[in-house]
Amino acid sequence: MASLPALPAGVGREQLLVELRRLAWGAADILRAYARGEEPPYGFPPAMSVDDGGEGPVSAADLAVNHWLLEGLRGAFPSAGWALLSEETAGEVLVPGQPLEAEWLWILDPLDGTRDFLQGTGEYAVHLALVHGQRPVLGVVLLPEPEEIWFGLPGGDGATPGEAWRENRAGERFPPALSGRSEQLVLVASRNHRDGRLEELLAALAPERSLTIGSVGGKVAMILRGEADLYISLSGRSAPKDWDMAAPEAVLLAAGGGFGHADGRPLLYNTGDVHQAGCLIASNGRRHADLCERARGAMARIDPGFRV
Repeated sequence: MASLPALPAGVGREQLLVELRRLAWGAADILRAYARGEEPPYGFPPAMSVDDGGEGPVSAADLAVNHWLLEGLRGAFPSAGWALLSEETAGEVLVPGQPLEAEWLWILDPLDGTRDFLQGTGEYAVHLALVHGQRPVLGVVLLPEPEEIWFGLPGGDGATPGEAWRENRAGERFPPALSGRSEQLVLVASRNHRDGRLEELLAALAPERSLTIGSVGGKVAMILRGEADLYISLSGRSAPKDWDMAAPEAVLLAAGGGFGHADGRPLLYNTGDVHQAGCLIASNGRRHADLCERARGAMARIDPGFRV
């Protein structure tokens, strides 16, 4: 059996999972209300139109879920000793080049897939990751519209799978169903954030077919369900951030998939730079090392000197 990581002193695993379920489903209710223009629960204010001088639905939803998660974790575990970092608070608490002084750190994304939220595709997510020693030891990916939560606890030694599962509103558990495909792979990609280099790289890897979906959490969930096999992030003028990657990575690794830099380096968090730059590859794990090697070779031709 996999060696699962410890948790902060005084925090029990089942107690933590119970609280994370409550916070996740609460966040789903908040986001779905804002997405539909309905009265948000828990006393959060309705979204005002930007034209009226107020915050639009995306900003209002972001801020409401951010408050819900931060206050929920603080209130449920007042003596846990962990630090809290979210996309919404990063500008207030981070100093460029300086990691946060915290042994345990929550990295949260209250709304991953902002464009899809605004466009009404339903392809958005909420990410919660608990990081210890610059690596995630627990990840939660909430998909509000299909009403599913993915939990992942990677193996404590960093080399073996841990535990991963999906839950619905009724609390029923379902195991991951990563595909057995090692050939004719299905790629899941963004509608946005694509450039010529990425198109060249994808042509070199030659997936059988491609699907598009918003949110990194949504892409990884497709790999976890066996609907896709491969996702690639290639930074250019911008790069994903810690809160985009930490929770999806934790769940996929816990399920036995692969996720890392094309040169084999693991993703590190709370390094003083929140950008996850390079060529990042997530897969069903069947041919992960081979895919990384092929991506390295392709990038050496496409963009010499680019650090994958």
